[in-house]
Amino acid sequence: MSSTCTTGSDAAGPGDSRTVREAVADRLLRAATRSGAQLVSEAAVLVQGAAVLADPIAGAVYSTPATAAADGVHAAAHPQDHPHHVQRPAAGAVLVLHPAPTLPAEHVGLVATTTAALLEVRGQRAAELRAEQMRLHATLLRLLLAGHTASVTNTVRAGGLTHVTLYRLTGPDIPTAHQVLWRAVRPSLAGHGGACALIGEVDGELLVAELHHGSDDGRVLRLVSRVSERHDLLAGLAGPLPLAETPTAHADAAAARHSATPAHRIVPADAVGTPQLARLLPPGPYTAWARSVLSPLTPEHRHLLLVRLRTGSAPRAATALGLSPGTVRTRLRDLAALLGADLDDITVQAHLLLALRAPTRSDGRPESEVQARLETLPGGILDTDAARTWAVGLVGGLEPHLRIALACWLRHHARTAPAATELHVHRTTLTAWLTRCAERLGQNLADAAVRAELHLALEATAKDGDDPRDLPRRGGRTYRRL
Repeated sequence: MSSTCTTGSDAAGPGDSRTVREAVADRLLRAATRSGAQLVSEAAVLVQGAAVLADPIAGAVYSTPATAAADGVHAAAHPQDHPHHVQRPAAGAVLVLHPAPTLPAEHVGLVATTTAALLEVRGQRAAELRAEQMRLHATLLRLLLAGHTASVTNTVRAGGLTHVTLYRLTGPDIPTAHQVLWRAVRPSLAGHGGACALIGEVDGELLVAELHHGSDDGRVLRLVSRVSERHDLLAGLAGPLPLAETPTAHADAAAARHSATPAHRIVPADAVGTPQLARLLPPGPYTAWARSVLSPLTPEHRHLLLVRLRTGSAPRAATALGLSPGTVRTRLRDLAALLGADLDDITVQAHLLLALRAPTRSDGRPESEVQARLETLPGGILDTDAARTWAVGLVGGLEPHLRIALACWLRHHARTAPAATELHVHRTTLTAWLTRCAERLGQNLADAAVRAELHLALEATAKDGDDPRDLPRRGGRTYRRL
């Protein structure tokens, strides 16, 4: 807020002499040399009302008085509802003035035009410095991913930062989204409210890492959500995790992004992979089975399997983990041998997701001498009322032919041609049925974790007629048995 509050003719008087115009311009210029907030504050004084710089993503950037922020943002979004406000585009945002009704339009227009021009100059100067700042952020992000957390925290001038929340975004125009998000977040290495946001383009993605003390206030999430909606981005979110686990968060965010859709553009990593069903299963037999199944695995093994199950393929898992596809395939073959299971089998994948989601901390009871198998769940674990209610809520609305077709397609590793052959229908017919399944269920069948959940639900609600040989036929060439 400016400390000068003049109400004389040089500030808001009706005169339109050259002296008055020069005085207005001089006052705004002096304010602009201090800060953008000071400039907007001086404009509010000169119009004897309110001034707001409203950004379409971030909301109110500067506001004088502070109580005018919401009104200014609404006026920028819906100018027809605020005919008495004066607006000017300025530095990618909108300058909104609400002048006193007694001021002449010429004076208000002079203040608005001059303020907007000075905001543009400040914006151009900031853009010249932004390229260097963006390169610094990209470097810090790469150091963070490489495990050099001490170097990053020493550079960031906000002490005590212990955790990271990480976003990985992809879309049709990442550079533009990067610029917009940068202006909205206004990142600073000095931190903001006990947190520091690093934003950069890394390997063709937009990467956002929010460093904080263990929890965040949701500010960055809200801004990322708005930018994602406006620029058609899909994002995965992982964290909060300790800074030392940033590479894990990086892989988890990429895996979660494979579950993102235009309807749900940001997907948290902990929302992928039967989390709802895991909470409904009997804890005793469930956790004991999971401990036994996972006993041969190290934490690194478990993370690799979880990323593979979320992404749906070894090449995608390799991209998420920053490894070569050959390395991932070799490690997965070793894990398949260690577990004694076919990791491409849909039943194994569904059960493995359940096992990885289970609370497997030791409860003091001895492990069973006979290791449990992934292909078989503990008896009755899906026969509870809670599990059946979950399963019916997920797939109970499918017609018999859609249910049979979906189950067959899942057993064939989501491949249409062999499933259509077993069902004795044309591939086009099966594709149309799967599209109807996705619409009826409201699920993304391209998501590997969703497919595993659907398989579990179909198994829990299995009926005697759920067999391709019992597929209802309606006659016609497409449906005739071969």
